[in-house]
Amino acid sequence: MKEHKRPGWDEYFMGIVREVAKRATCDRGRNSAIIVKNKRIIATGYVGAPVGLNHCDEVGHLIKEVYDEDGNVKKHCVRTTHAEQNAIAQAARFGVSIDGGTIYTKMEPCLDCTKLLINAGIKRVVAEKLYHDGELSRRFLKDAGVKLVVLNEEVEEYKEQ
Repeated sequence: MKEHKRPGWDEYFMGIVREVAKRATCDRGRNSAIIVKNKRIIATGYVGAPVGLNHCDEVGHLIKEVYDEDGNVKKHCVRTTHAEQNAIAQAARFGVSIDGGTIYTKMEPCLDCTKLLINAGIKRVVAEKLYHDGELSRRFLKDAGVKLVVLNEEVEEYKEQ
């Protein structure tokens, strides 16, 4: 009989992140996030349209093309709210402080989410994978004194449209 191996806290919470991601409603990147304080989940979020609006899985993506500083075209679905944003919004809606908390995500946060997390008082970010455009996010987190832990050096890939 195989001996049971109890998961560590990061492994445990990342397993829950994977389960929450099943609720995501944009198939380009079914990301999710949970915010934890004192080893207790205080908020969850996943990628999806704002409350009451149609989801990508129902009506398709709302793709916006943007150009980076090198002239390369990047495509973003702007119908959805990011998982990290939804977790912060859930905490705010129910009056729960996330100051001093840890956020667990399937991939490193984008720059906009990173700035929100810093301002909300998150002190630790645990990501399963790297974000393809995460260089500035990593720098901002470091400069703000927020610890970043990436469990897998693999880069999260998006479904192409």
